[in-house]
Amino acid sequence: MAALRGSKKVSAAIRRNGYRPRPLMIAPHVSMRVAAGVVCLFFLAAAATAFHPPQQKPSQRKASTTRHASTSSSPTAQFADVTHAAGIDFHLTCGSLEKRYIMETMCGGIAVFDYDNDGWMDIFLVNGSTLEDLRAGKCHPSKLYRNNHDGTFTDVTVKAGLSRCGWGFGVAVGDYDNDGWEDLYVTYLKDAVLYHNNHDGTFTDVTVKGGVSNADRWGTSAAFGDYDNDGYLDLYVANYVDVDLKHLPELGSGPFCQYRGIPVSCGPRGLKGSRDRLYHNNGDGTFSDVTEKLNIDSGSYYGLGVLWLDYDKDGCLDLYVANDSSPSLLYHNDCKGGFGEVGAQAGVAYSADGREQAGMGIDSADYDNDGWPDIVKTNFSDDANNLYHNDHNGEFTDMAGPAGIGPVSIPFLGFGAKFFDFDNDGWKDIFIANGHVNPQVDKHTFGVTYAERPLLFHNLKTGKFEEIGSHSGTALARRYAARGTAVADFLNNGRQDVIMTVLDGSPVLLRNQTPAAGHWLCIKTIGKRSNRDGFGARVEIKAGGLTQYDEVRANSSFESASDPRLHFGLDNATRVDSIVVRWPSGKVDTVENEDADQELVIEEERGITARHTGAHRLPQRHSR
Repeated sequence: MAALRGSKKVSAAIRRNGYRPRPLMIAPHVSMRVAAGVVCLFFLAAAATAFHPPQQKPSQRKASTTRHASTSSSPTAQFADVTHAAGIDFHLTCGSLEKRYIMETMCGGIAVFDYDNDGWMDIFLVNGSTLEDLRAGKCHPSKLYRNNHDGTFTDVTVKAGLSRCGWGFGVAVGDYDNDGWEDLYVTYLKDAVLYHNNHDGTFTDVTVKGGVSNADRWGTSAAFGDYDNDGYLDLYVANYVDVDLKHLPELGSGPFCQYRGIPVSCGPRGLKGSRDRLYHNNGDGTFSDVTEKLNIDSGSYYGLGVLWLDYDKDGCLDLYVANDSSPSLLYHNDCKGGFGEVGAQAGVAYSADGREQAGMGIDSADYDNDGWPDIVKTNFSDDANNLYHNDHNGEFTDMAGPAGIGPVSIPFLGFGAKFFDFDNDGWKDIFIANGHVNPQVDKHTFGVTYAERPLLFHNLKTGKFEEIGSHSGTALARRYAARGTAVADFLNNGRQDVIMTVLDGSPVLLRNQTPAAGHWLCIKTIGKRSNRDGFGARVEIKAGGLTQYDEVRANSSFESASDPRLHFGLDNATRVDSIVVRWPSGKVDTVENEDADQELVIEEERGITARHTGAHRLPQRHSR
């Protein structure tokens, strides 16, 4: 461990100045868990020589200076666990408590979406299983909870037709047929299911018709996005490893089944990776598998996180995939229906010191309000999370160290990750759900635990963050084996709440009770020429002398989907000077001089078609 700590000192020196990594070649058969000592020796040797950190780029210097001065101290954030009071009685089953096999460590998808179009966010929780129950046909159903508009939820799973048995993992949300109602895609251990929303509170399994079964593959995260701007949502599915349930490697049975010398579940190294899938929407309720045609994931890496974003702002959605124990992938969209993988060139494939990482959850937002989307990615313990700053030229710089995110995260094993503005000051904060994969660590004095507390990073408006989670309510001070994470305004009161899943336990619904939060604006997009959800639309608002930028999406984090409405904190501003929506179709809608503290429904080429203040709202979405 001494060597490991030494390498972290070198890494910290690199990160303090920002760094675009170059790959350190590690033999593909070497596990990230096993290889740590080898990598550390390399960097200890490097530390013995003169170290000259790279000069900061103009974009990096800009991130640390702004006309908005930092507050002297972070606000008193307050999040309360209201799970039981809200009526959520879900229990996440995910294998044995010992976690003998790798699939027992990866459950926990969440979908936040408005399934019945009443204007309130509902919750779908994906359930797993155990080997014994899976073989016996015993069911651990996922659950759908309808929002009752008063802070409570009602279980409507059976009525909705979502009681399917199986070992589930992730979930994606999107209106794939543009009928005005959100559909669901759920990944399982050996397949996946596409649920069509029937407009009457029920869903129908249309997987076979849709051609998106992901047969014989273990899917984790999935995401809808219209990569060719034809007005229909396409679907990307991250697949993890090929699993033979009849011949599972036993706990501690090989070199890839050890963590710091103790026996643990095997993988992902030593197991065959499963190739991701990209399904093109044909516009008639069916999809075509274009994975091979577009040369997607030819290395069959261990996929865990999926994110559609337009990182170069050319109007075409690009794709970022977080991989476990292998390089993460960034697919640049050529706007002609194809992709080029540019992760290494763009600086988002490896760690700041050039190593492959165990990437888990990812999200994107403009954390420094410079008008360009940045990326956060969670990683394994003994490694820092990444905060990739967009340098406006097709490249990113990992600013986790200078921003104060990297060093804090090293002892934690991160999964769910979400940007959100918990205090409505106009600057995106970050929530990270943590939890180790090996419960065996609790029997040793490694300085890490199986259950871990979440991390809440408050944006100081200077390019830096302060971690305040342990002081933000008892619920955030507690430890969890957390996985999926989603953010939503469940009360329609302008405060963003958080929900995360916990292995072998209840989810945690964290109500945002932060005092003295600022004003806000919520925007719901409805496409006409573009896809109905408006996924991929780029929105810019100006209020109180601050310009903010965001992109419309639902699917990100780890195996999860969040409230698709864009939420902007306005601080002290009571009016919004302008709103510009750039649609995937190329159309642009501009709105001016709007009041704060309301939700606006903006339709493509029509502008504002509805306004909702607080909890006063009616169903408004219909087929176009």
